[in-house]
Amino acid sequence: MNDTNNVTVDRKQSHVAICLHGEVGFDAKTTGFERYAFTHNAVPELDFDGIDLSTELFGRRLSFPFMISSMTGGYGDAERVNRVLAETAEKLGIPLGVGSMRQALESSSHRKSFSVVREAAPSVPVFANIGAPEVAGGLTDSELRTLVDIVKADALVVHFNPAQELFQPEGNTGFSNVLAELRKLVKKLDVPVIAKEVGCGISSSAARALAETGIRIIDVAGAGGTSWQKVEEERYIQRFRGDSRFSPAALHELLNWGIPTAECVADIATLKKEAPQYRQLRIIASGGISNGVDIAKAIALGAEMAASAGVLLKALDKGVLEETILSWMNDLKAVMFLTGAKNIAELKQIPISLKKDIAPQ
Repeated sequence: MNDTNNVTVDRKQSHVAICLHGEVGFDAKTTGFERYAFTHNAVPELDFDGIDLSTELFGRRLSFPFMISSMTGGYGDAERVNRVLAETAEKLGIPLGVGSMRQALESSSHRKSFSVVREAAPSVPVFANIGAPEVAGGLTDSELRTLVDIVKADALVVHFNPAQELFQPEGNTGFSNVLAELRKLVKKLDVPVIAKEVGCGISSSAARALAETGIRIIDVAGAGGTSWQKVEEERYIQRFRGDSRFSPAALHELLNWGIPTAECVADIATLKKEAPQYRQLRIIASGGISNGVDIAKAIALGAEMAASAGVLLKALDKGVLEETILSWMNDLKAVMFLTGAKNIAELKQIPISLKKDIAPQ
């Protein structure tokens, strides 16, 4: 392996270790879902056992409006982790994404840690993944084909992570020309492209810019879950055994930087009503999703489905991944029963409002 690839492999391993064992959640910001409430329906006119949680993505039927979000790949133990994630996704009939595949472009080693996902999940949608800085730098047709072919992807996720790259010791903050390159990429690929943040959220103005490139699916990945600034700050301190590069007065705000997930979903849902070119946008809600009530609220606010990574990584580590997802789906079903929604289409129409004792921010 070359030096660049060694750095990438080490980074991916440390990311998982820090997410599992470090204190990397937002401590000054929440997802915002707790600010919303449904109105109880005392006359639901449906049977709990008859509620249908299935939905559609890319013309394929899914068991639940939920996916295992992009996590990892590109180092030794990632093959085991991704196999378990994929086996669970296949069993439950839900999509999943792999972590950034930059390492797979730098070296052919550890490609199995990505390709194992399609082997273990042959029938559900699987998403490849590459970073916006790599897109901004220009990807060749061969590189694009490699990304898609390794996992036989149904879509390519392009993750936007400026705050993470800013804090990352070896980060790439070259985002110039990313929209122009993204527009080319969308036209070239014969699979859909998903634009995704990694924990700081996508605003309506950013969504508008993404839509102009041809993007039709946005994973908001808002604030309230894992702060990747904190993950990278921990790596920086471990690596250089020194203090932060940022002033103490600014550090707390930067580590908690981002737009709450619920706010992202609501704002982009409003954008969809502005003009015909935005109506085709589909929203995936991620960033701090930790139960089925969050999922229900996200869908009622305008998302097509929800996704989670950090909480599920910890559940996998404890051996309760499948049980965790199923409990969330039971939560979701409970909310649908108590609001009178017999399927996901009806849940999208259920009114949801800010709690009366919480003023809009």
